[in-house]
Amino acid sequence: MVKIPPFDVEQWMDKYETTPGVLNVAETCCSSISIDQLVQFNRHTDAPPPLDLSTRLGYGAIRGSDKLRQNIASLYEGDGGSTSLDVESVIVTPGAISANYLVFYSLVGPGDHVICVFPTYQQLYAVPGSLGAEISLWKLQADNGYAPDVNALEGMIKSNTKMIVINNPNNPTGATIHKDILTKTVDIARKHNIILFSDEVYRPLFHNLPPAQVPPSILSLGYDKSIVTSSMSKAWALAGVRLGWIASRDPSIIEQVAVARDYTTISVSQLDDQVSRYALSADVRPQLIARNLALARTNLALLEEFVREHPGTVEWVKPTAGTTAFVRFLGKRGSPVDDVAFCMDVLERTKVMFLPGSKCFGHGKGFEGFVRIGYVNETEVVREALGRLRGYVAEYLV
Repeated sequence: MVKIPPFDVEQWMDKYETTPGVLNVAETCCSSISIDQLVQFNRHTDAPPPLDLSTRLGYGAIRGSDKLRQNIASLYEGDGGSTSLDVESVIVTPGAISANYLVFYSLVGPGDHVICVFPTYQQLYAVPGSLGAEISLWKLQADNGYAPDVNALEGMIKSNTKMIVINNPNNPTGATIHKDILTKTVDIARKHNIILFSDEVYRPLFHNLPPAQVPPSILSLGYDKSIVTSSMSKAWALAGVRLGWIASRDPSIIEQVAVARDYTTISVSQLDDQVSRYALSADVRPQLIARNLALARTNLALLEEFVREHPGTVEWVKPTAGTTAFVRFLGKRGSPVDDVAFCMDVLERTKVMFLPGSKCFGHGKGFEGFVRIGYVNETEVVREALGRLRGYVAEYLV
């Protein structure tokens, strides 16, 4: 029997996000939009609506419609790669969480060794571990801006290392792996013939970087044994669509994933496919991502102001991308708070909800006092949550 550990992030969210009156700043998606709002981002006011109501709702295209996959492939054009991404290099899935699972289920098993950045989304190391792989955690350090240490990676390689897993931008820290580190990581993977898998679900939400510092997708760095996953949920503000994808330039990887996918998914919903291809079209996509980047910058400024107001009590490495910040709270004696008890007490007293770092990202070690805050919510929700948190900090921590 496969042993699957509890998915702490998702269980915490499920348990507490429905608390009456909750101000949810644990959510990691950009503030979600409706289809009516989506239509307003189309630069052509007379364009057809996202949904064709005459479509018969049978099974859709097995790997996703050609038009949707073309729009997904176009996300990686002009990204520094030598060639464009082919439609056949993309497989559509029910969300990125399914995409990630399929990558591991298709390619990893007992006897394999997987190296995964840490902290990150628990699925990225728990699933390959549940499949029998040996897991090594490539630990990120706050004093290095959560940038991966490539020299440490080289020392972690074993004869049975099958896959290196990264998450760019990173959840929970909001840090970016820059091009020079990505290139060195690709070089190591190529040298040892290792699959390089990047969860890029928060791409292209690089809201706190100059354009020249925005890194390319690993698909654009010339190594065919690279895989990326992403979805409509985070940067595209359409979590309710439940649509993600897997992309790789290696046809053998795509075919292995497709074989496994047949056992889990016939096709994604035609409704989800239609809405997603509309959102990622050239007429809609630029306006949609501009809205989400602006929202992220506005709300990050609010969070930064809160951190600056509480020196000695609140610490962080300011995020450069994504929707999450990893923030540490210190008590009156300067030691980290018990983050689990802290999150529960804040929720009970103020209705502000975020996630405890030691439970959801550190297994109780290394991230004491840290909480993950999702700040790309509606601005008024973030402002109100931080206002209540100010009162809590003044009364109980300062």
